[in-house]
Amino acid sequence: MSVWPVTMADVLSARRRIAPHLERSPLRRYVPLDEAVGEGISVFVKHENHLPTNAFKVRNRLSVLGAFTADERRAGAIAATRGNHGQGLAWAGSLLGVPVTVCVPVGNNPEKNAAIRGFGAALVEQGRDYDESVEVAARLSRERGLRVVHSTNDRLVVAGAATLTLEMLEQEPEIEAIVYSVGGGSQAVGGMVVARALRPSLPVYGVQAAGAAAAHDSWHAGKRLTTARADTIADGLATRSTYETTFGALREGLAGFVAVSEGEIAEAIRVLLSTTHNLAEGAGAAGLAGLFRLRRELAGRKVGIVLSGGNIDRETLGRVLAGSV
Repeated sequence: MSVWPVTMADVLSARRRIAPHLERSPLRRYVPLDEAVGEGISVFVKHENHLPTNAFKVRNRLSVLGAFTADERRAGAIAATRGNHGQGLAWAGSLLGVPVTVCVPVGNNPEKNAAIRGFGAALVEQGRDYDESVEVAARLSRERGLRVVHSTNDRLVVAGAATLTLEMLEQEPEIEAIVYSVGGGSQAVGGMVVARALRPSLPVYGVQAAGAAAAHDSWHAGKRLTTARADTIADGLATRSTYETTFGALREGLAGFVAVSEGEIAEAIRVLLSTTHNLAEGAGAAGLAGLFRLRRELAGRKVGIVLSGGNIDRETLGRVLAGSV
């Protein structure tokens, strides 16, 4: 059985569902960023932070909700999140008229909670971390007849995520490598599906936070592992497990997978702010942090990264700018 959860035909179908609601996000190059990375690398930044909710997640949610049956639309959707997945689902639900319930862990980022509520979703605060909130969402789904929209474990999610790479390669066909941040892996796996169809020789790399490195550790071990904790400022990467939908493709398709420290993620946030004047949260900056780690291997190439996630909270941003992370 193939490890690839979607085909290029699925990606093109997702784009047709998404296109009426989203404009193409910019792909930009910044000379100061090239100079900061060094090694003769030309960095192309895919600005998913310019989409609604400041993250690529809206692609995934429109892909899923746009394929709902009439009965599913009436019943509604439910999801677990640390922020961007829930915001994207809430936004898409408000746009398409689908009721949305979002489960977050206790103590979740209050600014992200407020944004989710602001898009009209019902917010449930239960669980000590993302993985426990997933269990809460599953229970409420059974009790209330709601369709679970997982942040990763859904073929339509992966197909939606893939559309960003389809755009990237249309905007700059000469890109020679792509570095993706990996939480659940929908962005990277979707990107590899597109690359396999359009540019089979294009190497794709993954990067994860060292404090939440389940996918990274599993990739290197060659088997799926679960970690006891997920401690990182990169909320979108804070998972303790891998996912059936994406792990096999990550294992087969990635050219390399690195883990970066909190300090490296914080430095990438600062570099993006100073060179591009864009604000990135930890998950949005992790791709650049990984590129710094990989820059000798990728010397002299045109490299794409994705800035997805501009929803850093004031307290974390203050610590990052003060150099205390």
